[in-house]
This record gives sequence, structure tokens and C-alpha cells, in this order.
Amino acid sequence: MSEPKPPTPTPGDTYKGWLFKWTNYIKGYQRRWFVLSNGLLSYYRTQAEMGHTCRGTINLATANIAVEDSCNFVISNGGAQTYHLKANSEVERQRWITALELAKAKAVRMQAESDDSGDDCPAVPPTSGQGGSCRNSEVQSTLRTLNSKVEDLTTCNDLIVKHGSALQRSLSELEGIRVGGDMGEKIRQVTERATLFRITSNAMINACRDFLSLAQNHSKRWQKALQVERDQRIRLEETLEQLAKQHNHLERAFRGATVLPPSFSNPALGNKGSVSGKGDASDEDDDNEFFDAMEDPAEFITVPADPKYHRRSGSNVSGISSETGMDDQSFDELSLASNPESPQPLELEPVRQRRTRIPDKPNYYLNLWSVMKNCIGKELSKIPMPVNFNEPLSMLQRLSEDLEYYELLDKAAKCQSSLEQMCYVAAFTVSSYSTTVHRTGKPFNPLLGETFELDRLTECGYRSLCEQVSHHPPAAAHHAISEKGWMLRQEITLASKFRGKYLSVMPLGSIQCIFDKSNNHYSWKKVTTTVHNIIVGKLWIDQSGEIDVVNHRTGDRCHLKFAPYSYFSRDVPRKVTGVVTDKDGKAHYVLSGTWDEKMEFSRVMQSSKGENGTEGKQRTVYQTLKAKEIWTKNPLPEGAENMYYFSSLALTLNEPEEGVAPTDSRRRPDQRLMEDGRWDEANAEKQRLEEKQRNTRREREREAIKAASSPEEGTHQDNYQAMWFEKLDDPVSGETLHVYKGGYWEAKDQGSWDMCPDIF
Repeated sequence: MSEPKPPTPTPGDTYKGWLFKWTNYIKGYQRRWFVLSNGLLSYYRTQAEMGHTCRGTINLATANIAVEDSCNFVISNGGAQTYHLKANSEVERQRWITALELAKAKAVRMQAESDDSGDDCPAVPPTSGQGGSCRNSEVQSTLRTLNSKVEDLTTCNDLIVKHGSALQRSLSELEGIRVGGDMGEKIRQVTERATLFRITSNAMINACRDFLSLAQNHSKRWQKALQVERDQRIRLEETLEQLAKQHNHLERAFRGATVLPPSFSNPALGNKGSVSGKGDASDEDDDNEFFDAMEDPAEFITVPADPKYHRRSGSNVSGISSETGMDDQSFDELSLASNPESPQPLELEPVRQRRTRIPDKPNYYLNLWSVMKNCIGKELSKIPMPVNFNEPLSMLQRLSEDLEYYELLDKAAKCQSSLEQMCYVAAFTVSSYSTTVHRTGKPFNPLLGETFELDRLTECGYRSLCEQVSHHPPAAAHHAISEKGWMLRQEITLASKFRGKYLSVMPLGSIQCIFDKSNNHYSWKKVTTTVHNIIVGKLWIDQSGEIDVVNHRTGDRCHLKFAPYSYFSRDVPRKVTGVVTDKDGKAHYVLSGTWDEKMEFSRVMQSSKGENGTEGKQRTVYQTLKAKEIWTKNPLPEGAENMYYFSSLALTLNEPEEGVAPTDSRRRPDQRLMEDGRWDEANAEKQRLEEKQRNTRREREREAIKAASSPEEGTHQDNYQAMWFEKLDDPVSGETLHVYKGGYWEAKDQGSWDMCPDIF
């Protein structure tokens, strides 16, 4: 009792010390230096290793802490990691237990706050000016700190009750024993219990002191901040009233103007300067009012078009339909009203009722780092992954999900103008990413020869077929055809790399869309998908890059830019912008929106070179009509967060159907077991299928070697031939890809699947 005591654990402090950790039956317990910080317990062989080599880390948020005896305790996170530890004494063990329980309670709260942060952020009302934002952030941070301290007090109170009860029991036992040999042992136990109670009480006192100090320090600051907010609110109300008057004055000035000077490049700035008497003082407000993007990467900006364009007939503007009285009409009405072949509404036949739910995702925990730490820099398709990281769909089914917004292609097929049609095709391109915003699960890698059909001919007028045509590198071919006069085909090869903090998926290959009536032939490629916070934090997905949608018949082009997420950007996250140009480079439409929510388009009336950006690059200014919505995301079904965030279409993709090919993804046993929640069986079945595929490939290679010995053959490579697709050169786009060769739907009608390989 006379030796120096380690410091009493305080909520939120880093706790360090020596413990004995069980290693194996040969070496037994070994002395290790343990550090508890930020909800993570790490250990090192020596204190000198702290700067460079960590021997192991366990997250207390998902860990269980159990006491075995007077000095031993166990920390486990569900099986993947288990630490058997031993302290020098019961008092030292209890110090660690107290610190670990406090750290665990705090880690659980931090994790809950992190999970809810995406929903909480939009609820914070915007404040005017940088100072208001900082004050709001400071208040929120202080409230979270005080709440954390209250939770620490609650945890300490529970510990005091626990140790107080133990001390009371020991005192009761001491009163009942007889004077003899047991007296010394009982007195020692009571002394240790009292010491533990004192340690816990000190932690409680320290937590109370911290809470009181914080409350006193911030009380006056909050009162002052509240008064500042009240004053600012009054100033904002006055400013809003002035802006309303200025807006009304500008409207009257616009209506009274006959001909606007064509020389200026930004009519909004010119009008504001001519009306307002404040000169340059209003420039900053003007930028915020009209410019779509203020970040340096923006290649163009848009401003409202000259009102004279709203009064002109579209016959005076090249390539544009009549605009007289149509400013508020939807894009569908503008493009389809003049189409004499637009079909009349027909009475729909009864269609099959598809399922709207799948079994909820089980809450199985698996340590991601234990699997991924040996995979840094490797190709993702070559890493054996348990189904815990998957979703119960294959990559072929994910490709078929691109057709969720097939109506965009139906409308595009009815367009008279190729430029209008390009807008729909570009919107369809963006819509294919909308289902990925919450989908952090990895789809199953298809087996070689695996297929997936999506027959929606009765409900939606289209049917599609996917086939895995190559395994190394993995490549899938997709073909879809519609009764509405369009065909979609694509061949995608995924190249992926695990970078430690994030995972990059680079789709290689081309997507083509062909319209029967106009013979317009479009092609484009996909952007890069990045999965962030692979090791620590909440997983989230971003899409970034650029897409060029090209009409090979007319030379029209749409350049889409997916802006990568930036913490410091003032733009909306997941922003997409695009410009539709003709073969001469003249802009006709501007598209803007987000890839997870909606896209809008606006018709370009005039373009000119505007001001230089911060990097000296001159940006184009487009004068546009009022933006109209061309695509919006369908809401997720109820309870989607428990069903892998599947959309309504995705919920039906793995629904069992009769008559599909024996190689169809719906018949894949490991995927079916995972959907049913039997993950252990799914993992075993997945390993069996992968081993079967490897054996089949070795057999093909042996046959190729035998065939190479004959004069007719000169190679022994694995020359696998796809069942329903053949590799051809596309004369229009100049690309080589797998094209559907026919026969699948005829085989299905006849029920003849004898030629299909046994892959499951």
C-alpha cells in the first residue's frame, strides 16, 4: 500500500500501463505495454515501439469485458480478437476494468453519433457568414462534450453502486465470522474493496469537477452568443425586406425594357449595376444569386437568359422547338407533343405481383482489418472474401439494375431532335448510379458461364440478359432490347485496388445504346467508384470522373462531370454537371443535379466567354431558360436500411422464377443462403463453388494442352467460349465487345437447357 499508485482513470483520458498478455501454451503470459485511447486498446512489446510498431488493436465499442478472477480479465469482440490479460494485483486489475468500461461507454456513444451524423447535418439551419457557422459548430461541440460528461457521470454512478454493494457484503461477512485464521483474509478483502470503492469515487469526483468546470466556463459565452444571434436575426430580417424591394424593382425594370444591349456577356450583372446605386458593393451578392458553381473546377457558369428569348418563337432559333407560351411546360411535353406517333394510353393487362421484402440483414460482426490487412495493393477479384462483406446479389444483377429508369430510354426513343434525345440518354447514364449511394456491400463475383435474365416484357416492354464471359480478368456482357425501339448493350470489366483507407473500382469497357427509328448510336463509359473508410469509420461511396456520351451518327456530344466529394467545397455533394453540344461544338443544353437524387436540364439561348477563374482559365457563360426536371430518383421501399438498402427493383432480382436457365444467378446456392440469413452455410458453399470453378478451369487448360499437340492447334491457353455472346468489332464506334448472338429466349420457350454447363 505504500508504493506509488498509478493515476485514477478519468473519463476521456489516455490510460497506459504494463499488463501480462497470454500468447500461447509455450510462452504463456508475456509482459506487454498497453495503451487505451479514443476507444481503442492497443499493445506493444515495449514503450519504445509506440512510435512505429503496433502489435494489435481492439475496438472497445463492440468488445465484451469479462473478469475471470482476482487478477485476470478477458476482452473479446465476438471471436475475431480475444485478449486474455493479467494484472499484478486485484487493485491494478480494477483500475484497468474501470478505465475500459468508461472508454467502452464513450466509444459506443461516439459510434452512435457517427452513424447519425449524415442525417443530423442537413437539419442544422444555415447561418449567414462564416462567424455564425463557427459559433453554431462551437455550441454543438460543447453540447456534445457536456452530454458525454453526463454519460460519464452515469457510468461512474453505476460503478459506485456496484462496488458499494460489494463492500457492504464484505462488511456483513466480516461481522459474522469468528475471530481466528479467517480474520486476516477477510480484513484484506475488505481493504481491497474499500480501495476499489475509493478509486471509483475519485473517478466520479473528477467527472463531476470536469462537468462543473465546463458548465461555468461556457455559461457566459452562451448568453453572449445568444444575444449576438438575436441581433443577427434582426439584421437579416431587415436585409431580407430590402432585397424583396430590390427584387420587385428589378422585375419592373425587366418588364419595361424593350431591347437589351447585346454587347455585355453577363446581363444579370449589367442590369443589377444599372438599377442599383451601390455599384460594386452588390457584386458578391450577385455571384451568389446567379452562378451555379463557385469552385475552381467549374468549366462554365449559367445565368438567366435574356427575357426576349421567352417572347421569341422557336423558329428563329436554330434546332430548337417553338417556345411560345411553353416556358412552364415539362420537357416531356415539349419533346413529345409534336410526335405524331406517340402511343395512346392502353389498358394494361394483369401482371405478376413481385415481392416487396426480403429477410432482414443479420447483425453478424466481423473484423474487417483482420481480412483486409493482407490484401493491400491486390486485385479485389482475386481476394477470397466471406459473405459478411457481400450483398445477396451478383454483379450480373447489379448490371441489370441499370435498367431501373428504363422510362428515360422509352422517352428518348420518341424524341424528334437528336439533341433532346441526348439529354435523356445522359440522364439515363447518371441514373444508373443512384442505387449505389448506400450500397456498401460487395456483389458476388459471378462464376464463369453464369447468366442472369430480367424479363419485364409484359410489365415494362423490355427484356435483358447478362453473362459472365471471362473470369480473369472478370468481364460481364449485357444485352437489353425494348419494344419501344431501343437496344442497350455493354461489356464491363472491373479493375479494383484496395488502398488501405479506401477502395477504388474502375469499370473498364463500353456501354452502347441504339435507337431503331433514328438509327442514332450512342456510346459512353463509366466513372470510378470509391468506397471510403474501409478500416475505420462509417463506409460511404463516392462517384467521380468524367463521361463523354457520343452520338456516332450526328456527332452530338454530352460531357458529364461527376465532382468528387470535398469537405471544403461549397457545392452540394455528389454534384453532376453536363453540356450537350452539336458536332460543331455549339452548346444547346446544360444539365445539372446530383447522381443520387435528380437531374435538371435547361436550354441554352446564348453563350459567351466570361471571367477568368482563379487559375486563369476562362469559363464559358451560358444564358439559359428556366431549368426543368428530367429525372428524379424513386424513393426507397420501407425498411430498406434493414434490406441492404435495396431499391424496389433490386428486391425482385433474386426472387425465384420458374423456367430460367440452370446457370441463372437466382439458382446460385451461396447467394440464396445469404439472402435467407444462413451466412455460415453460405460461406462454406461459396468456398465449394470457387474450388469447383478452379478445377473446371484446370480441366479446360489440360484439354487445351492436348489439343495443342495436334498440327491444327498452336496454343494451350484457356480459350473459353461464351454461351450466348460472341466477340465482334463494332463498325460504328470502332470498339470490340461481346454482342448477343441470339438463341437464349428461344431455348427458354422450348425449355431446352441441355447445352448449359454445370457451374453450381
